[in-house]
Amino acid sequence: MPGILLIGLWVVLAFILSVIPSTDNHWRRAYVLMAIGVPVLIWVTWQNGVMMGLLGLLVGGLVLRWPVYFLWRWLQERLKGG
Repeated sequence: MPGILLIGLWVVLAFILSVIPSTDNHWRRAYVLMAIGVPVLIWVTWQNGVMMGLLGLLVGGLVLRWPVYFLWRWLQERLKGG
């Protein structure tokens, strides 16, 4: 259960960081959140199983929607060959 609590705290941290003004459209904070979130996600998956890991991944994707959107666009460009 502590892993799920850490995901909740990660979400709270993400929302706190999002309300603080930023000069780079919050990209540095997104990188920090990704660096913190990946080990937490691995731990939750290892501790609670794949379904909870996928749920954590979904939560992270919803919180970090713009990096996910740009990753999706980048992958589409690479797969199309353009």
